[in-house]
Amino acid sequence: MNMKIAARMLAVLALIAAMTAAIMALRGHGMENAASHSLRHPGGEPANLELTRCRDLGIAAVDDDGCQRAWAESRRRFLGLDGSNRPVLPAPGRFCEGDKTSTPQKPVTPPVSQPVSP
Repeated sequence: MNMKIAARMLAVLALIAAMTAAIMALRGHGMENAASHSLRHPGGEPANLELTRCRDLGIAAVDDDGCQRAWAESRRRFLGLDGSNRPVLPAPGRFCEGDKTSTPQKPVTPPVSQPVSP
């Protein structure tokens, strides 16, 4: 009876090992981090390379001029601030209280809620 239990345990362990190996083979290359990904695909966008360099510098990147320029460029690209898409501001004095050309506005009163009978 002891041999029977040991054989079953060994069979279950072999089955678990085979399933683990199959899952790892289906997943691909196993554990990958960002550094190995960037080493496998060199080149890329220069702005991304500079931002990666600044990330790797840590706190010293705050004083680095290249990092300052890269962050400014990244903000400009993300926010779409290329100068031509600036919002048009209203003419000065158009919305101030002393403007004589605007029509007077009536005060708005909120609706009165009435009790509902059951």
